[in-house]
Amino acid sequence: MKIAITGSSGLIGHALTASLTADGYEVVRLVRRPPRGPGEARWDPRAADAGDPALGGTDAVVHLAGAGVGSHRWTAGYKAEMRASRILATRSLTNALARCAPAPRAFIVASAIGWYGGTGGREVTEDSPAGNGFLARLASDWEASAAPARDAGIRVAHLRSGLVLSPRGGALARLALPARFGLLPRFGDGTQVMSWISLTDEVRAIRFLIDGPGSAELSGPFNLTAPAPVTNAELTAALHRAMRRPDFDWLRVPAPLLRLALGEMSAELLTSARVTPKRLLDAGFEFRHPAIGEALRAELRS
Repeated sequence: MKIAITGSSGLIGHALTASLTADGYEVVRLVRRPPRGPGEARWDPRAADAGDPALGGTDAVVHLAGAGVGSHRWTAGYKAEMRASRILATRSLTNALARCAPAPRAFIVASAIGWYGGTGGREVTEDSPAGNGFLARLASDWEASAAPARDAGIRVAHLRSGLVLSPRGGALARLALPARFGLLPRFGDGTQVMSWISLTDEVRAIRFLIDGPGSAELSGPFNLTAPAPVTNAELTAALHRAMRRPDFDWLRVPAPLLRLALGEMSAELLTSARVTPKRLLDAGFEFRHPAIGEALRAELRS
């Protein structure tokens, strides 16, 4: 089976590429620089017409590229970069997919639980409407930009990923350093709900949607989140336990200070989102790490 992947140098893309390659899949990495080997092909994610970057003969395309949400302060310029790196790139790639003959059977494209906005204590599933705010609008437009592939008869699945836990990158890598000394604080009052998934289960879920049992019928949005969301305080305590460090529940960064330091990006730490993976579970997917404690211990060991 031949699979093309964008964003293969990122946290999720790197792990997915390694997993597929280890199991004998032929993986083509779509890169923006000159290719360095036969397993790479160049594409321009900003071009209105990206050409057909080695998509011929592929069975599935996994699109994970996009500027990091937590990488920079959300200035007007960086918010424009986040939009362009997702919407323009997805539109360009889907237009190329629509021209392929034969077309890939599946297009698996990244999204995020930011689609739902802040949900507070209310549980949401894939049937819930889009929320409000910058991230909700971004995710909504991001998913809509895949329409040309769907219109061409390609199965499209959107990965509404939660907080992906891995010490190799992302939020956990940033939280791990203070946690090693027992000094990771709660953010705000610590009661905000955080919907998470281990990197191991993120990769397994993507592979399940590529060619798992019944995958040919799996299209539309899928929440890639573990079935048991936790509060920020629970996540902090669990991370300290996983590192065998004391947990000081009085250690906090007040919400106003976070907003002052991070600006609009502070919403990533303070927004409460209780998102559950109804469609994945209904399709028969089984989580290897359904609970936060075992997930953190397993990922830290890796």
